[in-house]
Amino acid sequence: MNASAGLVVIGAGQAAFQLAASARAAGYQERIILVGAERELPYQRPPLSKAYLLGKTTREGLAFRKQEFFDSNRIELCLGHVATKIDSHDRVLHAGSARIEFDRLVIATGARNRKLRDDLARLRGVLSLRDLGDADQLADALRHASRIVVIGGGFIGLEVAAVARSLGKEVVVAEAQRRLLGRAVSPQIASRIQRRHVEMGIEFLFQSMVANIEADHGRVSAVHFSNGSVRHADLVIVGIGVEVTDTLAADAGLAVGNGIRVDSSLRTTNPAILAIGDCASFPGEDGYLRLESVQNAVDQARYAAQVIVGAASLFYRAVPWFWSDQYDMRLQMAGLSSAADQFVMRGDAESGQFSLFAFRRGRLIAVESVNSPADHVMARKMLEGDCRLSPNEAADRSFDLRSFVKSGKREIA
Repeated sequence: MNASAGLVVIGAGQAAFQLAASARAAGYQERIILVGAERELPYQRPPLSKAYLLGKTTREGLAFRKQEFFDSNRIELCLGHVATKIDSHDRVLHAGSARIEFDRLVIATGARNRKLRDDLARLRGVLSLRDLGDADQLADALRHASRIVVIGGGFIGLEVAAVARSLGKEVVVAEAQRRLLGRAVSPQIASRIQRRHVEMGIEFLFQSMVANIEADHGRVSAVHFSNGSVRHADLVIVGIGVEVTDTLAADAGLAVGNGIRVDSSLRTTNPAILAIGDCASFPGEDGYLRLESVQNAVDQARYAAQVIVGAASLFYRAVPWFWSDQYDMRLQMAGLSSAADQFVMRGDAESGQFSLFAFRRGRLIAVESVNSPADHVMARKMLEGDCRLSPNEAADRSFDLRSFVKSGKREIA
């Protein structure tokens, strides 16, 4: 396959799809090619660990759009092709047997799952979840398994654990750290999530790393942990984080560092090449950061499309937000709470409907909500407006956040 120059996007996930769609909507008229390693039409990944495993949605239901959308928008799909080399000097992407020339290149390669050591990862019954193929394999395994050990207490691990428990399986979650979701949410929210899982019958092991996995004729039968604990299992699900896919960029001479380094316009060190989504490390208030979320992928894709057509503002800025569904809990987060020095509760944690407002030196920096969608919506608006909400106002349930936001969001001096 030889293709003429235009806009080439490496990846076919959330960021890549949104970039192509937004570029067309913004008036980009040249050729657009999406190069993806999977053969499926671009599809949503968040439902894989929830609705898809439970059979509440289908493969067709995961697709962003049907083939007709790509045809009518002149977005060419080069699927089943793994990008192997970027020739930034001649502006050529090599992907399998394809040699694809580009005027502009967008890298949206995401991240890949971290794995256990090879001898353990190869055992039958040791699975992880990243793509549709993984989800199909896991859904089949869940039908036949009875005792499940989940390695990792992050969002994916907890969501899959919730699904497995909902299916009546015996579930143990092992986490290497002292608590759940250590990088993602506050200790208070993590504690409430843990409590709900325990109420549903899940056992937790903390400060527990895998030492070995026992097998019977090549199939997992028990997990041995470094602290001496042993749990029998006929299925092990590994969710121990991800590694960013930046090797292609590094080999092309682009700057990397916990992802592909981009400037405030999402351009790499080669101005003809941009990077977006999970693989991009972009400038924030406290240095470079890399976010793994649908919101980040979508927002950066839309902004990058504006950069490509020459209509972007001076720099990319968006309030990060995330969500996770576990049992009857919808957790929604706006902003990043890791730097907070004060937390204020709004609502009643015992009722299962509340929000935690995070402040840093008196300034609101994040809100984490459980079954409180109205608080989440207001939080995003307040954080976008950089408002001066006080801790006392946040804690006062009679204080009307909606009216506060509507009145003008009182700017911080």
